[in-house]
Amino acid sequence: MALHKCNRVLIFLPLKNQCFTIIISLGLQSRENDAVIVLGKIYGFDRLEDEVALLTAQSQQDRRKRDNVGLWHVFKSKEIRLAFLAGAGLQAFQQFAGINTVMYYSPTIVQMAGFHSNELALQLSLIVASMNVAGTVLGIYLIDHAGRKKLALYSLGGIIASLIILSVSFFNQSSATAANQNDFYGWLAVAGLALYMAFFSPGMGPVPWTVNSEIYPQEYRGMCGGMSATVNWVSNLIVVQSFLSIADAAGTGPTFLLLAVIGVVAFLFVVFFVPETKGLTFDEVELLWRERAWGKNLDTKTLLERGTQSS
Repeated sequence: MALHKCNRVLIFLPLKNQCFTIIISLGLQSRENDAVIVLGKIYGFDRLEDEVALLTAQSQQDRRKRDNVGLWHVFKSKEIRLAFLAGAGLQAFQQFAGINTVMYYSPTIVQMAGFHSNELALQLSLIVASMNVAGTVLGIYLIDHAGRKKLALYSLGGIIASLIILSVSFFNQSSATAANQNDFYGWLAVAGLALYMAFFSPGMGPVPWTVNSEIYPQEYRGMCGGMSATVNWVSNLIVVQSFLSIADAAGTGPTFLLLAVIGVVAFLFVVFFVPETKGLTFDEVELLWRERAWGKNLDTKTLLERGTQSS
């Protein structure tokens, strides 16, 4: 069946105790008959007409819900407020963990570490950037195997450790007197940068975007996703504009130590506010937020456990 640029509707119909998912790329409002013909090869037409009519009504209802959702509703509903806190918090901590200071200023940081040759600083920064590419490819595999929350926690643990290495290297370099000591701490700083990218790119790189695509109900998904992305870029602006000024005023070592402290706060935030969404459907995620907002429910707990086990 050819795919067209129009509304996609997911139809779940049981067949021999299994659930077949058929994606029909048809505008149901104008091509209901086409949808019935395609599915008629599997099911009887009477049932299909009822199913398509039901889905058409559901699609129109969802569209009306999206039209009636405003900014105020995000903060008025406790469930959506908790979901937005988790999504926007992840986006903010992605930036406040210092990723774009490393990406934008890695040649400058390398020179701060004692490598004054512009060519050498650029080459070392390219090696650091290549770690980002390799880690991102690894993250594509890990995010569905390790889980979003666990991957974020491992990533933040490595980020904290690498930032401490960077801080120690700059603290000691400023007090080192022998040339070989300066070389050692300079290379230690480069190793810290590489480790930072190796831990950040598979975890805190993709996880905030993935989680934000999963944690909101359909009618809120576009609005909350856009708001979370705005938080990301505003945080990016703050960090990038302030990094060199803080490093100049307080020193490079204390600046990286401050980023490590922010990393610890981010770790605790993920532990307490970000749920694991691996293997859950959108309906199960909605139930998860309802449970967090209004207390545990046995049916909800059972449903969530079933969704996680099925992944």
